[in-house]
Amino acid sequence: MSDGPRPGGPPGVPPYGAGPAAEPAEGPGSAQGAVARQLAGAVRRLQHTVERMRSEEGARAVVDLATGMLAERLTVSPAEAAARLAALAREAGVPVATLAADIVGRTDEAPARDDRPRPSGPHGASGPHGTPGPAVPAGSVAAPAPPAPARALAAVPDLAGAVEAVLRQGAAPLGAHAVLVWQRLPGGGLALVAQAGLPLAEAESWSRVPPGVDTPARQAVTGGEDRWPDAPAPTGPVAGGAATPRAVLPLLADGRRLGALEVLWPGPAPALGPPQRRRLRALADLCATVLGHPEPPVPPDREADLLDGLLDPAMLLAPVLRDGRAVDFTVLRTNRLFRDPLGRPRSGLDGTSLLETYPMACATGLLEPLIRAHETGEPRTDDRLRLVFQGSGIALPAVLRIAVAPLGPHLLLSWQRDTGRSGESEQTDLLRQAQRLARVAGFEEQPGSGRTLWSEGLSELFGLPPESAVPLARLARHAHPDDGPAVRRLVDTVQHRLRTASAVFRLVRPDGSQRYTRVIAEPVLDEDGRLAGIRGAYHDVSAQHWTEVALGATRARLADSEQEAAEREQLALRLQQAILPAAPPPLGASGLRAAVRYRPAAKRERVGGDWYDVLVLPDRQVLLAVGDVAGHGVGAATGMVALRHALRGLAVTGAGPGRLLEWANTVALREPAQVTATAVCVLLAPDDGSLRWARAGHLPPIRLAPGGAEVLPLPHGVLLGALADAEYEEYTARLVPGDVLLLYTDGLVERRDRPVEESVDQLIRAAGPPGPDLERYLDLLLELSPADTDDDTCLVAVRIERAELPG
Repeated sequence: MSDGPRPGGPPGVPPYGAGPAAEPAEGPGSAQGAVARQLAGAVRRLQHTVERMRSEEGARAVVDLATGMLAERLTVSPAEAAARLAALAREAGVPVATLAADIVGRTDEAPARDDRPRPSGPHGASGPHGTPGPAVPAGSVAAPAPPAPARALAAVPDLAGAVEAVLRQGAAPLGAHAVLVWQRLPGGGLALVAQAGLPLAEAESWSRVPPGVDTPARQAVTGGEDRWPDAPAPTGPVAGGAATPRAVLPLLADGRRLGALEVLWPGPAPALGPPQRRRLRALADLCATVLGHPEPPVPPDREADLLDGLLDPAMLLAPVLRDGRAVDFTVLRTNRLFRDPLGRPRSGLDGTSLLETYPMACATGLLEPLIRAHETGEPRTDDRLRLVFQGSGIALPAVLRIAVAPLGPHLLLSWQRDTGRSGESEQTDLLRQAQRLARVAGFEEQPGSGRTLWSEGLSELFGLPPESAVPLARLARHAHPDDGPAVRRLVDTVQHRLRTASAVFRLVRPDGSQRYTRVIAEPVLDEDGRLAGIRGAYHDVSAQHWTEVALGATRARLADSEQEAAEREQLALRLQQAILPAAPPPLGASGLRAAVRYRPAAKRERVGGDWYDVLVLPDRQVLLAVGDVAGHGVGAATGMVALRHALRGLAVTGAGPGRLLEWANTVALREPAQVTATAVCVLLAPDDGSLRWARAGHLPPIRLAPGGAEVLPLPHGVLLGALADAEYEEYTARLVPGDVLLLYTDGLVERRDRPVEESVDQLIRAAGPPGPDLERYLDLLLELSPADTDDDTCLVAVRIERAELPG
């Protein structure tokens, strides 16, 4: 340090640190000498404070630069890199700034991670100037003494010096010749707050960029993608010239774009790989840290006062960040004018996620302007959005005008309905909520002009677009034919008798569904007592109607439930026993022998719809079928009767089993009770033992041969009554004399604790070969049945006694 006066100091005042001889002389008893001594001491203290502050600022810049380089080298976040740097300094026993200077001096040469031991002297790694230095832990970035320029970074006093260090230590090794740091200004402009490598005159000409100039830096600040040197040259004026290759990256802090880092290259565009791009992003993180947040936080009480002082509904939002980007917002609070579009209380919204609270509104456009306003810091004052608010199964479309403004780290969102379009007021909004909850919608019409106006909800009730409003005079066309007279009486009472009337009718929608609806209408009369209009309301009472029907049916059933249940089950059992034959028809002439069994459910109240059939057809083929109608009681029994007789009647047409099941599926769909059932259908030719089969969700047949049992493959086929256009696949096989074909329902093998396939395998192995007596074999199967569901069971077994094979 020079012994002369410090530049910029007061004249005649020696620098801090000069010896006593530098102090001014004082005369004996001179008051002026005492004042001079006090002044000199104050100056020395101020100079010492300035030096300390400069040293701390320089150290912070070096620490930030080292943190960014560690983040790039170790592929971690800046926060993790800062924690790693502090941990390494503690382990090494040196200040963080000293270790940061070492890392900055050798980052370009050192690998990202090095677990190998480094050669050292007897005292460990060498420190600066050849002195023993601290040992560096394994797996960390180890660096010897930095060169003189790197050590000089510790004295960087300001952002400009930090940018020069970024160029020298981070960008220049990549071939860059200039680094520019832009800061976003209130109002959308940009300021060149620091640069290195750009001519002074050109830097001064770019010191301020107005909001209307679309430079690459402004594109990065307003939400554009990262720009790399291989991108097309910009079209407008830019710093350094349009032909200069450049990389432009946003400076992010808490998800907000504070500015942009621009790096320029002198020659052809360099090819930057992933490591080089990560390094530049780390430099951008460093510059964002040094730049600092331009907006001071707003005290919470000031936020609350500002929110409640607004004359429009508004909410205060906090960003939810992921990987440094805003992906959602938390509702901190709402003001006294805010009304939830779905009618929920304000207190229930505090602390909720905006995406979870208004998912459909965010999906239809609410989230994008919020994210953009948070990132860029620029307010959005008049966005008109068509949004949908959905809750409790009801979707409410709305056209909103929104305004978004950053407020410290938060966002202030204000919205109101587009009054220029709909003229809605707060009372109208409350009325809409009440109508939605009560499922009521109003109408008004002018018979003279033919104009009919519907309120929200009627379009959904009728299943028609809003422009297809139905006047009261044509309402009977949309009513069930049985309810047409009641609707016409209502219209006559209102239009001709000029009296208020109401009616309940079944409204038939275009898709065929019905809604039980109450309509009330009143005439609007002019001064002469003539009909000027009609107004009224529709009330969807479907839920109430079905509740009343269910309660009435429940009361009717409870009147004599025990006796009625016994009679119904007895009727179902008698119907089933009357329809199902006790024995199959004689098949001996055809070379076949058959046996059948039907075991009712163990509990009489579980009488089901299991059925079987054995029928010799006109072409000498034998129809074998079993099926199981879903449910129990009279409904299942009547469904069984319909399907069995339909299949018997259709089989004489000569159609195959797949086609027969398609027809049976049509019958099931046309049944009033909407029958669903499983079935398997087999056509067996006694002449050669060939058979064809198809199935509708049923268990496959089993072929029992002298050499063992085989479960036949499963052709594709869904339940009867499930699909309108179902198709059923056919498979073929052949039986030889002695083979037995077994068909059965799931009541034989179904268990609650194991798959059906295991139960089938267990039963067949336990029963063994069929033997000569099929009747006894079926009795044995029923006796050994592992089923535990107390369901009906049907069995059909057919043996090939002989086969008349073609000569």
